[in-house]
Amino acid sequence: MSLIQNERTKLLATAANNLAVAILVTAVLAPSASMLYGLSDPTLHRGWLVVGAAWIFAGIALHVVAHLVLGRLKP
Repeated sequence: MSLIQNERTKLLATAANNLAVAILVTAVLAPSASMLYGLSDPTLHRGWLVVGAAWIFAGIALHVVAHLVLGRLKP
């Protein structure tokens, strides 16, 4: 039973970490591409920085959650 629980725990941690990576990439890549290609209004960049910082914080928080989930592994 412990092996099955460990694998489920690892799967949950992997899913949380993958979501964290997706959030971080989206928070950095999308606004950067928008600014690079001139698709966004330059006056809105400060607003994008605030929103981007919130998404980056959410991604880091999910990464920490993934680490905490891995702490539940049983020997």
